Order: sequence, then C-alpha cells, then structure tokens
Amino acid sequence: MGTAQSDEGEIVRTIARLHALVLALVGALLGGVGLFAMTAWLLVKGGATPGAHLQLLGQYFYGYSVTWTGCVVGLLYGALVGAVVGWCIGAVYNLVVGLRE
Repeated sequence: MGTAQSDEGEIVRTIARLHALVLALVGALLGGVGLFAMTAWLLVKGGATPGAHLQLLGQYFYGYSVTWTGCVVGLLYGALVGAVVGWCIGAVYNLVVGLRE
C-alpha cells in the first residue's frame, strides 16, 4: 500500500508543474492574434474615427495605431506582452508548487 501512495504522490507532483515556455508561447499567440484581430475588425468595420479607445495603446506601444500597419505592430507587441505574462504566470505557479512540496 505504501508504494501505491508514493507513486500517486509522485504523479501528482509531476503533473502539477507547468512548462513556463509553453505557457509563454500560448500567451504570445493569444495576445498577438487578439490585438491583430481587434485592430483589423475596427478597420473593416470603419466609421468616422475607428477605434478611438484602442488608439490609446499607442501611448504604451510605440508605433501602434489603428491602421493596417498598426495591425502588424500590434501583433508583435501583443505577442511580446502575452509571452512575458504567460511566462511569469508559469514561473510563479511553479514556484508556489515547489514551495508546497
């Protein structure tokens, strides 16, 4: 019985860890594609001033604007921010799991 419990505990500890780089990749894809899609949607939708609120991201992301060029710039910035956030979440999660062992 003792061996089965120790094997089960080892499996739980192994599964509990996240790969921070994989989480960074997923965050990069979601952030980049998300910002690209939001910008492109506003451009296709059109209007007098498309994306007045989204244009404020230009204050943080140098070169970003609600234009087709801004879509590509937003894709890069979104991927960068998403990757950093994803990696940080994975690293902190693994740190907490490591402390609990």
